[in-house]
Amino acid sequence: MLVLASASPRRQELLRNAGIPFLAQPADLDETPLPGEGARECAERLAREKALKIWRTRPQDAVLGADTVVVVGDAMLAKPLDYEDAARMLRMLAGRTHRVITGVCLVTSKEQPIVDSETTLVVMSEISEEEILDYVKTGEPMDKAGAYAIQGIASRWIPRIEGDYSNVVGLPVALVYRMLRTFGSK
Repeated sequence: MLVLASASPRRQELLRNAGIPFLAQPADLDETPLPGEGARECAERLAREKALKIWRTRPQDAVLGADTVVVVGDAMLAKPLDYEDAARMLRMLAGRTHRVITGVCLVTSKEQPIVDSETTLVVMSEISEEEILDYVKTGEPMDKAGAYAIQGIASRWIPRIEGDYSNVVGLPVALVYRMLRTFGSK
């Protein structure tokens, strides 16, 4: 049995759409980056910690952990703390290209944790202050890294990406599938 160490409805939908059977069991952790930790390292560490937390309670199962961060310039953006923080993040992203990095970890009873990550470049159009405030009021940005959902309202501001679309939604499905096939969990 594959266990997804996440409560994210987007990750669950991506796995269902790919025909990958799973059970969801959230792994609540402090997702604060460590001092001096880079974005890729942070995403991979959190994915590993989530997967291991659930695997310790289900060592007979394969457990998949994932964590997504958004990077613009030198700033790493996780989930916004509140509406003001969401608006701040959107102002930083507007009119710029940023990176979306998702760390993925697969833990099975046979192997050490397997950790990898995917990076996608996302181009975001200019967004007016009024559009930002109206978007934040919808609540859509509140539980998403970088304060936007590419599959939702924010799609209107994303003319181009380079890389894996599902990664921007929250789980690089092709990478996950390769990991599952390689390590005999699919």
